[in-house]
Amino acid sequence: MPRVGSALLARRSPALHGGAASGSHRGWGNNGRMEQRVSVITLGVTDVGRAEAFYEALGWRLDDGIDDDKDHIAFFQAPGMIVSLWDRAKLAEDGGIVDPGGWGGVTIGHCVGSPEEVDRILAAAQAAGATISSPGRARVWGGYSGIFRDPDGHSWEIEHNPFWTVHPDGATTLGTT
Repeated sequence: MPRVGSALLARRSPALHGGAASGSHRGWGNNGRMEQRVSVITLGVTDVGRAEAFYEALGWRLDDGIDDDKDHIAFFQAPGMIVSLWDRAKLAEDGGIVDPGGWGGVTIGHCVGSPEEVDRILAAAQAAGATISSPGRARVWGGYSGIFRDPDGHSWEIEHNPFWTVHPDGATTLGTT
């Protein structure tokens, strides 16, 4: 698997954060406003190798990463965005954040095509080491979902929303087609 030689270069690479390497302002709309999209989600983890193995056990393919004397960062290419795993303490330090630990008030959603698929993914996540914090069930908003927490406590809602469309590439859009 390819590895990037410089952690700093990879973390600050404009291409990974929606901008062009040439220094242009790709990613910014009119009048300096940010476009309505997400390019990268970085999950702070206590052990990058363990977290990498957990996501690979769920069927994710490691795309690239950094593995040098200073850093170990894993990158997974998802449709239209990148999910990365990095040491939680280093992520907090890089962002100038005091990390109180625990749940950060965010749940990441993963939309699927049926309630049965929700249950299959929850079972696979549990088998890979996740904790089911909310089992799959019909929800008041008209869909079906369940939530697991990965080994570092990140919450993932696996959901079937009959009012949204999950496209063949995994992209999800509001409304049905």
